[in-house]
Amino acid sequence: MDSPSKIKKQSLAAANELPATSPALPGSGTDAPTTIFYREENYEPDESVGYMMRRIISLVGHGIESELESTGLTNAQWMPLFKLYRGEASTVAELARLCDLDAGSMTRLLDRLEAKGLCRRVRSCDDRRVVNIELTDAGRLSAHEIPKTLCRIQNAHLQGFSVEEWSTLKGFLHRILQTAQDLHVVRAAEKPAERGMAAATHAASANNANAAAGITPAKTTKN
Repeated sequence: MDSPSKIKKQSLAAANELPATSPALPGSGTDAPTTIFYREENYEPDESVGYMMRRIISLVGHGIESELESTGLTNAQWMPLFKLYRGEASTVAELARLCDLDAGSMTRLLDRLEAKGLCRRVRSCDDRRVVNIELTDAGRLSAHEIPKTLCRIQNAHLQGFSVEEWSTLKGFLHRILQTAQDLHVVRAAEKPAERGMAAATHAASANNANAAAGITPAKTTKN
């Protein structure tokens, strides 16, 4: 009986004989063939790019939160604070979109920042329905220190890389990010069409069921 390691090697060898490309992925927005990097018959979660990126983000986040502990900020709180400091957003909706949160979660997060005296809500003079978020003096002081923390943590995690390797890594990550954003746009555009097809299918099924039961649609009369 072959050992597990031998079986795994045989599986890897067999997988390497498969074609290097496959038809375009559904929702990719292109007819170009897709290169195969992962195969279900020898999939290893630890080798997943997505898993590795998620682990890196998690560990970097823990490092940032540890560094910011003395300031009273959490890893979740520094981002909206920094976005406000850089002038990238001024409302709950804008911050929620940039931080990839729903409006309710962002509102609760801002409540905590406001309780710490780092920001305040100010009603717009141009449109009283709009409430802007502004940093207090204490908030601007805290936000000013955030880049120092981010640089220390990221530099620590990049130890051993050359400047050239760092530039190459950023280039690869930009490419993955662009592809992910393109796929997101294509899939978002496909959803309304899918909902329309589902509604039409449901209506057709209901009509067929009514017809089988001898039920005819009620006729409308004109007044």
